[in-house]
Amino acid sequence: MSVERAGLFEGEDHAWRCRWCAATPLYQRYHDGEWGFPVTDDRRLFEKLCLEGFQAGLSWLTILNKREAFRRGFADFDAEQMARFGPKDVERLLADAGIVRHRGKIESAINNAHRVIELRREFGSLAAYAWRFEPDPASRPKRITHAALQSFTTSAESIAMSKDLKKRGWSFVGPTTVYAFMQAMGLVNDHIEGCHARDLALKARTKLKVPR
Repeated sequence: MSVERAGLFEGEDHAWRCRWCAATPLYQRYHDGEWGFPVTDDRRLFEKLCLEGFQAGLSWLTILNKREAFRRGFADFDAEQMARFGPKDVERLLADAGIVRHRGKIESAINNAHRVIELRREFGSLAAYAWRFEPDPASRPKRITHAALQSFTTSAESIAMSKDLKKRGWSFVGPTTVYAFMQAMGLVNDHIEGCHARDLALKARTKLKVPR
């Protein structure tokens, strides 16, 4: 039997976690080993940007439950392969009950595959581009509390990145979507104080060599 406090819950393993992941064991594994841990792998970064776009209007748990089907349908989010998708692929994906069947979001993901290839030509990698928007630690709150987290829907950096991506032709990359991407990929660490994963994510960031 779990108990709750200040935005946290205690699981059966007696570890305290951010309350938002309490719904299912899959969600807890995602929280414990992925969310907030820094990522520099281009495929994972691109996948997350695409899936955040698909999440618009839905819950992340819905997308997480469908992630393997998305990976199968979108060539494991290999941008070069996705950039070769044509109208038949769009129709194939619209018929795939395993994913979110939204024509605009499907076409957006394919468009963004072309755009990420352009970014790589300019910056060397999507990682080198994205990590340019990592906020200065001094600009972040000293304590990430449950109350503070409720107000974190955008940031100056997510607004700037969203604006720049849109100028480059990306779609479904609004400031809120981009901030959720930053949270998930470890550009910010929004595990709240007392969450067992917070220090693990912080340590992972200190060991990470960010491409520049």
